[in-house]
Amino acid sequence: MENYNELYQLWKKECKDEALLSELNSIEGKDEEILDRFYTKLKFGTAGLRGVLGAGTNRMNIYTVNQATQGIADYLNAEFENPSVAIAYDSRINSDLFARETASVFAANGIKVYIYPELVPTPMLSFAVRRLKCSSGVIITASHNPAKYNGYKCYDPEGYQMTDEAAALAYSYIEKVDLFNDVKKIDFEEGISSGIIEYISEEISEEFFNLVESKAINKEACKEANLKVVYTPLNGTGNKPVRKILKRIGVNNVVVVPEQELPDGNFPTCPYPNPEIRQAFECAIALAEKENADLLLATDPDCDRMGIAVRDGDSFTLMSGNEVGALFTEYVLTQYEQKGLMPKNPVVLKSFVTTDLVKVIANAHGAKVDNLLTGFKYIGEYVTNLEKEGHAEDFIVGMEESYGYLLGIHARDKDAVVASQLLCEMASYYKLQNKSLLDVMADIYEKYGYYNNKVASFEFEGAAGMQKMADIMDGLRNKKPTEVAGLKVTSVVDYKNTEVTGLPASNVLAFILENGNSAVVRPSGTEPKIKIYITAVGNSREDANSIYEAILADTSKWLED
Repeated sequence: MENYNELYQLWKKECKDEALLSELNSIEGKDEEILDRFYTKLKFGTAGLRGVLGAGTNRMNIYTVNQATQGIADYLNAEFENPSVAIAYDSRINSDLFARETASVFAANGIKVYIYPELVPTPMLSFAVRRLKCSSGVIITASHNPAKYNGYKCYDPEGYQMTDEAAALAYSYIEKVDLFNDVKKIDFEEGISSGIIEYISEEISEEFFNLVESKAINKEACKEANLKVVYTPLNGTGNKPVRKILKRIGVNNVVVVPEQELPDGNFPTCPYPNPEIRQAFECAIALAEKENADLLLATDPDCDRMGIAVRDGDSFTLMSGNEVGALFTEYVLTQYEQKGLMPKNPVVLKSFVTTDLVKVIANAHGAKVDNLLTGFKYIGEYVTNLEKEGHAEDFIVGMEESYGYLLGIHARDKDAVVASQLLCEMASYYKLQNKSLLDVMADIYEKYGYYNNKVASFEFEGAAGMQKMADIMDGLRNKKPTEVAGLKVTSVVDYKNTEVTGLPASNVLAFILENGNSAVVRPSGTEPKIKIYITAVGNSREDANSIYEAILADTSKWLED
């Protein structure tokens, strides 16, 4: 590591951005503040860059963004003939600025740029990369992180996030770039005038919506049920696209949460704009109670994740990503069977930490389930391979427990636009049978068994936190527990061992317990967190909850000093 104080002084000398320079001056003499900004560089991986906004090598700013872009430009020019790139951005602070800067750097390096003229969901970037036959794609987003974060996700030509190999190669180029001296850049407007930067047309966007709409199975149910939906885009990119697609399939009774309707990277009413947590639904629930809504729908700021809450008497109950995945699997497979749409070899794709209830349901319908590593790029890669083999129709639905879903092959990333369409169609279909989604979920549990799948997250901020996370994983590998909550550990799967898993190496440990229970420990690749994915299987809701609490209590101790 370079001397962080020397880096600090270099930035004070070379930085030309007034806001960043003001921040640098404000931390003069504050060693801890300087250390946190300069003790490391933002690492570029399969999820690109992600970090806190601000000055320094460990922050998201125009210098670190442009350094990454210059390195990727060098990589693309070395690996592709006449490369091109698609660019998109979300509602976060500086997302539009970073997108224009990124376009300007690529263009200066002779790379053709296609950029959306306004903020759009991540899946629309995935679509554009493939539709425009680009060599890569970039979207400026930090997904559902708090307002102080932003990020830079990079895609490969197939429309999913860069693979490990491509990201490592790109990072080798980025590391060679001096962020103050080696970056080439032209004026954005000059790039537009010359044609090397081009806005993505409305026709391309319309193609995306047509493909999403084509995945609707029961439009007539949407028109008949008059489902009342309260929707919140959480101040992100989903507002126009989600409302547009719901209107097209006949879900017209949609009320948008006014405080969270327009793009706002400060997220004033939802500090954690994450549809996985109840706090993000507070404004929607208050509105839904007034409107007597059937359903609440939330999409995260870049509209690749979707969460829901369902009317439960006089209140609303949030449903987990695992439950929605199970509902999607049961609904789509049942409908395909009834309508004669089932392919010969149907396959459902899920991350290995997503509930095994999905597998039980899919198998009951004659579909195969493949478990993949966490990261939707693995689902995107699998779908791409199916398509290349001429069997794209075999793909039924893909999902991650973290509220990411894909129906169709228009995108190779999770898509909350198509997920919102499917969710509202499904709710409409069951409403005509006088059933809520909670009723349907109860039927599924009764039929297939009760699975309680929950994720516990533990934060580890700063340099010390990163080291603590590494120490925890090392400790669990060196001294594996033999029992958890009175349940015997029947096996331990170390996902670093590729010979055992048959998957790319990943820093994950899965503790398989008796009776179908399990605990999977995984440091996040994009956030300073360790997550424990717990599966508790019981004969009833109460039984499974009791088992879950016991497993959580024991596994939490693993993360303590």
